[in-house]
Amino acid sequence: MKEKGRKVIATNRKARHNYTILDTYEAGVALLGTEVKSLREGKASLVDAFATVDDGEVWLRGLHIPEYGHGTWTNHAPRRTRKLLLHRREIDNLVGKTREGNQTLVPLSMYFSDGKVKVELALARGKQDYDKRQDLARRTAEREVTRELGRRVKGMR
Repeated sequence: MKEKGRKVIATNRKARHNYTILDTYEAGVALLGTEVKSLREGKASLVDAFATVDDGEVWLRGLHIPEYGHGTWTNHAPRRTRKLLLHRREIDNLVGKTREGNQTLVPLSMYFSDGKVKVELALARGKQDYDKRQDLARRTAEREVTRELGRRVKGMR
């Protein structure tokens, strides 16, 4: 029986805080058997992960998939470089945009889509500290406004 739907394995929660997301792509990942088994157990970390474009291919670096517990000598290296599977025109587009400068490729999430491992890859620009503070202040203000509106609707004020 084939799996249906989308099951999230790992998310990079700091990515949206540290980067301004410009565009997103869905990419497949070339994995070994023990890596897939480890991912099915829900073990992966996108914390230090990033992607690079080398010689017309996109590579995911720094992704940590721990060794499979029941694996033998065939187990994989936890932080090996993994190839991302994208269409040629998407890769060409990414090459142009990352060479422009100040833009990087950051994985936002990793998930199973109909049984296949996919990565949501973002073309992003790094935020400065003052940008992060402004975003935090804006979110806090929006939260206060919705809270106050909720109180008024309930007749508390």
